[in-house]
This record gives sequence, C-alpha cells and structure tokens, in this order.
Amino acid sequence: MTTPLDVRTISADEHRDWIASRPSVSFLQTPGWAAVKAEWRAESIGWFDGDRMVGAGLVLFRPVPKIERYLAYLPEGPDLDWTRIDLDAALAPMVAHLKAAKAFAIRMGPPVVSRAWNAAAIKAGVADPVLGTLSDVPADHSDAAALAVADGLAARSWRPVPVEGGFSAGQPKYNFQVPLTDADGAPLTEDAVLKGMNQLWRRNIKKAAKLGVEVSLGGRDDLDDFHRVYVETAERDHFIPRPASYFTTMWDALNADEPDRMRLYLARHEGDLVAATTMVRVGQHAWYSYGASTTAKREVRGSNAVQWRMIADSLAAGATVYDMRGITDTLDADDPHIGLIQFKVGTGGRAVEYLGEWDLPLNRALYKAFTLYLGRR
Repeated sequence: MTTPLDVRTISADEHRDWIASRPSVSFLQTPGWAAVKAEWRAESIGWFDGDRMVGAGLVLFRPVPKIERYLAYLPEGPDLDWTRIDLDAALAPMVAHLKAAKAFAIRMGPPVVSRAWNAAAIKAGVADPVLGTLSDVPADHSDAAALAVADGLAARSWRPVPVEGGFSAGQPKYNFQVPLTDADGAPLTEDAVLKGMNQLWRRNIKKAAKLGVEVSLGGRDDLDDFHRVYVETAERDHFIPRPASYFTTMWDALNADEPDRMRLYLARHEGDLVAATTMVRVGQHAWYSYGASTTAKREVRGSNAVQWRMIADSLAAGATVYDMRGITDTLDADDPHIGLIQFKVGTGGRAVEYLGEWDLPLNRALYKAFTLYLGRR
C-alpha cells in the first residue's frame, strides 16, 4: 500500500461498525470515549483505500486558550495495520486533514507492542540490585517490525513524547497483561491461568473464597459505593481521585456504544464492601481500569478475589488478553511503586512495552509554548 489513502470524517456509527469488525481496539479510541472527554472537541476519522475503509481513529481536539488552535490527540491510536502499512500513505493525509482542522500539533500513540518480558524475567530483575529499570532486563520478545515503525516515525519528524517512570503526559508506555490464550492461540482454561499465577496469588484467591468473600456485578446505581471506597483508596495511596460524575459519565458513554462494555465488580465480606473495580472490554481485549479497596478487612483478600472474577469473566467472554494497564519501569526494590508491579507480576502475565506517544509539531512556536505550559503543571 504505497498510494496515499483518503482520510475523512466518519460518523459515530461507521466508527462503531469498524470497531466491531476488529479483534481489539483501545477503548480510548471508541466514539463513546468522546463523551467521556466532553471538554474536548472530538472527531472520528477513517482511512480509505478507494471505497474500502482500512483504518479508523478518534481525534480529541484540545484547544489553546484564547485562540482557535488545537492539539489533535489520538490516545492509543489510530487503529491501523501499523506493521504493514506504508507510513507516508497513511500519515500524510491524516496530517493534512488535521492541519485543515487548525491543529498546531498532533499527538498519537500507535498501539504497537515492541517488547515483552515474562513474569519470571521481571521477578529476577527486581531481585538483581544491578538492574534499575525494565529496559535493563533482556526482553523475552522483541518485534523488529514494531521497532521499524518507531524508526519510520522518527525519520518523518515525529518526536517521542518524554517518558518518566514509564509514563508520558498521556498514556502508559508499559502495561501488564495476562494472556488468556496459549502459544497457538487456543483459549486457556481457568485452571491453566491459575497455574500460571504465583503461590501467593493462588493462596489469596483460595483464602478469600474460604472466608466467604462474594464478588458480584454492580449496576449504575452502585457506582456511588464504588466511589466511596475509591476515595478512601486515594487518601491512603496519596493520589487525587476523580469525581463521582466521571464514572457515571464513563458508564453511560461506553455502555451506550456497546451494552456491557463497562462493568462494575463488588467484593463483599459478611455484607461489607471490601473491594470494587471497573472493567472495560472491546472485542477480545479486556482492561482492568479502576480499582479500590478498604483499609479494613484487607486480610480477607478482596482485591485478589475481584481480580480473579474479572479474569474468569474475561475468559468466558472470549477475551484473549486481560490487561491490568500501566506500570512504571522501575525495578528498584526501594521504589514505592514496586509493590504494584509485584502485585501484578503475581498473576503470571507479562509486561509489554508499547511504542509510546509521538508528537508532530505543525506550528513550532505554539508547540513549544504548549510543551512549556505542560511542563509547569
């Protein structure tokens, strides 16, 4: 594919039909996500080879105060066959389209995995005092085609967004995922997934069941209970919580796109809510998106119980991967983030490195001012 593609605005329904035809598309690239980010202008765009659509993306336009210029942002997108397309054929018409929409810069995050590390390699890396970051550990898998995409973007004046601790200003570069299929693509059984977990995870799942922890699906009306525990978690772990309205908006928007796209799970012990999580699934990819737990009754292992229920439900729904989302790249045993990494590593999954986010400045003066503004926040 070397002739330029046609990039044009598509309707939300056309975008949903494209997503339904794909094995997986990031939930940040769905029309529903535009409603979650309602403070930004949004547009669905499609790539066409003649009359045939060959790609799609959700663009969020972040305005510059007082002037009609925008950062055009495609979080974890666009959805293209990145390792097979001709970059010039795909990107040049996108740039022209977004420049006409008064973008001063474009930021995108190609959903392409370049490297992966199995749980055993990460565990060994944490134990080795010489290794400070995940990149210091030899990868178990490296994709030459994905790395060629990064080289191609750099050759076309795209700039990688700086990463600090594994995170850029937008989406995480490193995610932790639990594969739900074997090497040949056949679905795993629950027993096989459990067997891949470490002894502590298996013991905690059994302990939760023995102590009577019950995990159930919640509805929209239960989001207030989730938010109460989420705020408690934020206070304990020292992060700023999102308001309750964010989660009701997310629920309404994603489930309007596709019924049951977003789920709420509630873990209770003797009637007390001890853990709560949200999960999003698009096609064969399921994401653990937000989690919360109470300080009281942590010994009943509600967090393990609710994670196991989400993994089991993802398997039953035909998902091929359960994505626990972002991790930092630190392997320093003294780093405060190491506990979260070790919690996720216990599932027996793998850490994956995406290509990260990339910027293309279209107006260098505005882009420089914008990056300086972000740096002061």
